[in-house]
Amino acid sequence: METPRSVGEASTTNFVVARPSAKTDDAVTTRGCGFGNLAWVGVDREELRRRIVMPEYLRLAMRDCIERKDSTAVPDHLLLPGAAAATEELAPPHAPMVVFINPKSGGRHGPVLKERLQQLMSDEQVFDLTEVKPHEFVRYGLACLETIAAKGDECARECRERIRIMVAGGDGTVGWVLGCLGELHKEGKSHIPPVGVIPLGTGNDLSRSFNWGGAFPFAWRSAMKRTLHRATLGPVAKLDSWSIVVSMPSGEVVDPPYSLKPSEETALDQALDAEGDVPPKAKSYEGVFYNYFSIGMDAQVAYGFHHLRNEKPYLAQGPVTNKIIYSSYSCTQGWFCTPCVSNPGLRGLRNIMKIHIKKANCSEWEEILIPKSVRSIVVLNLDNYGSGRHPWGNLKPNYLEKRGFVEAHCDDGLIEIFGLKQGWHASFVMAQIITAKHIAQAAAIRFELRGGDWKDAFLQMDGEPWKQPMKTDYSTFVEIKKVPFQSLMINGE
Repeated sequence: METPRSVGEASTTNFVVARPSAKTDDAVTTRGCGFGNLAWVGVDREELRRRIVMPEYLRLAMRDCIERKDSTAVPDHLLLPGAAAATEELAPPHAPMVVFINPKSGGRHGPVLKERLQQLMSDEQVFDLTEVKPHEFVRYGLACLETIAAKGDECARECRERIRIMVAGGDGTVGWVLGCLGELHKEGKSHIPPVGVIPLGTGNDLSRSFNWGGAFPFAWRSAMKRTLHRATLGPVAKLDSWSIVVSMPSGEVVDPPYSLKPSEETALDQALDAEGDVPPKAKSYEGVFYNYFSIGMDAQVAYGFHHLRNEKPYLAQGPVTNKIIYSSYSCTQGWFCTPCVSNPGLRGLRNIMKIHIKKANCSEWEEILIPKSVRSIVVLNLDNYGSGRHPWGNLKPNYLEKRGFVEAHCDDGLIEIFGLKQGWHASFVMAQIITAKHIAQAAAIRFELRGGDWKDAFLQMDGEPWKQPMKTDYSTFVEIKKVPFQSLMINGE
């Protein structure tokens, strides 16, 4: 897989970049961690503020609308008098920006990072996700700018059209924000804000895929200025997103992740005959993922790890600690060796699952075989998985042609399906000694799960795992299709 392709060019507007000196605040080198390759470069703080900070009256109006949860009526005292609107000081910034920060991410960095960002920008443009949710910002904050712009305020109009968003958190937090911005697509709105990332999670695969790095940098105070600077200039790239529908027999008790919401209707594709296995009454959940979906042993390990971390939160002290505990926990779940008392026939997923796919530019479903040794199946959208690994690999043209594959991109409308065998095989794949077991490329997928001796399956999407109960009489279906619009990401290159 290759680096995401840009759909827009970086701005050519001049920006002050200075050598370290007494006049340049925090002008130090920031190498590695995905925060740029330029050495000994400083960013002038005041110039950065002029570039990203919105006029005060707009900041206060947005905050007021969000707090009141009403964007239809902006109080008169928060509107700019007409005569002042033309003054040069209130010209719109080149790249107005807001930052969402998840204070629970990044170990102990969340609260101090929030304070640093407020110093660099303004209090009103930094949103704590425990206080202001992304959908509230979209519904009331952005709508507030549109309301003021409708009154003839050009500054508000240009701020709304130019605004960019940075998300300080892990992949789940980024996906949460992207999902809320997707509502703008559904409403037919234009000027969807692109999103950049300050990596605070454990894996940070979305961040890696768009060149924002895989870890929070050691010299983070100076790196934040550099990051905001790059976010104003970075080109915009597209990202496919995938809708998922989970349909199960009515009456089953499941504790789905936050990203899955109950759905009143079962929206399965009727073009594929379920051969009478559909229950007479079903309940469904719907959601969207951006990175990956998986079924099997890797999801079981993630499920156990998440419960362990929730029961003993003192263990979650940061990404490195999380990875050590996760690796240790995976050794206890039977992935590396199947207990002698287990039925060998239960080692592979083919005992409980069928897979149908639609290939590119094809309307017909076709069943594909699951290798008998596969204990985990992963559906991957990005080129990064599991903290920057590349399990699909960089495949040679001859192999692509032989398998009927095309070179994988995160904006090509296709998603890659691969399998992991025993823990040893997964370990070699994650160490990038070998590639995973390639299964298919698809434009749509349907998994059919049936119980038998298996009482539960384990599933996860974008790092959120859950236990899925299974029936012997009726099937549980998981259907994945491409969302008709693409998300916009700021490329940090």
